[in-house]
Amino acid sequence: MTPDLMKAGTEIRRARDEKSMVESGSGGRQASYGRLHKPGTLDVSHGAILYLDDITVSFDGFKALNALSLSISAGELRCIIGPNGAGKTTMMDVITGKTRPDLGHAYFGSTIDLLRLRENEIASIGIGRKFQKPTVFEQLSVFENLELALRADRGVRASMFFRLSGEQLDRIAEMLTLIHLKDSAQRNAGLLSHGQKQWLEIGMLLMQDPKLLLLDEPVAGMTDEETERTAELFLSLEGNHSLVVVEHDMKFIGELTQNGRNGKKVTVLHEGSVLAEGLLSEVQANEKVVEVYLGR
Repeated sequence: MTPDLMKAGTEIRRARDEKSMVESGSGGRQASYGRLHKPGTLDVSHGAILYLDDITVSFDGFKALNALSLSISAGELRCIIGPNGAGKTTMMDVITGKTRPDLGHAYFGSTIDLLRLRENEIASIGIGRKFQKPTVFEQLSVFENLELALRADRGVRASMFFRLSGEQLDRIAEMLTLIHLKDSAQRNAGLLSHGQKQWLEIGMLLMQDPKLLLLDEPVAGMTDEETERTAELFLSLEGNHSLVVVEHDMKFIGELTQNGRNGKKVTVLHEGSVLAEGLLSEVQANEKVVEVYLGR
């Protein structure tokens, strides 16, 4: 179902409820719809938090994305796999506003048109992105990195006089425990291992309370233990956040999709389009997927 159809359905129901309100004298349901469909607010009442439809991106004649269509449900953990050049990074660039598509539609929920927003606006409405290489403030402590993320939207003057409240201190403490860095709170971020820096950056994103997290090869360069802990972290976020994980490590993909909630989908991209989608066992048995990965 396209966003246009979803919007049309919403309008029909709103008109019906307005008629019912007039006839019955009740304003309860109309008030509810007003909250759900307030312009500029995230509406996931139809189930989807991200909707891409026929997205096409060309670079000098090469189609990095070729009529890509994809839907992510609210609270879902979706894994995206595919060979190099499949369009995974370009897809995330479109979602975050870094790249504008030649054709297609991209919606956050059923009402927010991502193609009308700038990168900073997309970040502010609840879409967080983690790149392959961790980006943290290495001269600051782990605690200070999280504190800075918490007040990232404050002006210079406000920051000068800012003091953490008890609630904010509790939130940072909870985040330190969640990202396995409680014992390293006062350690300079530059002294952390590669995996710990990845966790810290994820924690900094989570301090902004994003609704959708885009994670690009989050376990690249991690030890086996760090990879296992990262899988546990992502599974703990499932449901409260929607996660799109782009990864080449199939063992990690298996840990994510075969634990936690049942029925998690894996999407395979190839040449800028969806080649296959389903349970991990299903896509691994797909002849087209095998051919793409093995070059047969």
